[in-house]
Amino acid sequence: MSIIRGLLFTYDIENTDDPKREEFIASKDVNSKKELVELFNKLTKPEFLEYTKSEQNWFIDSIEHFLMTGDSFDDVFKKMTTYFGAEVLDQQEFMRVLLSCLQHYDPEVVTNEQQPTNRRT
Repeated sequence: MSIIRGLLFTYDIENTDDPKREEFIASKDVNSKKELVELFNKLTKPEFLEYTKSEQNWFIDSIEHFLMTGDSFDDVFKKMTTYFGAEVLDQQEFMRVLLSCLQHYDPEVVTNEQQPTNRRT
């Protein structure tokens, strides 16, 4: 679970270097899929694309594993204090949305109709 907490450090209150980012995070409804996607696209995607392909796969595989085992993700959310304006009501749904976004950022998963903006090898 620590790998997932590391990926979500952007949203952690201990990450205090950008007031505009903090305001943006707090303005989003983390229980809305649409707003979560907006949040992840703006803040998680750039960081995720900086990782190597094997690191990206590690994040994706880890989230998939914990979702398949039915994990509640309490170990992630209970150990983080975030800038979120509300409590995450469905932690598994939050992780499903995150997983979907990460998979979309992966150029090998993107369909032929969609062209990624940043290709990494």
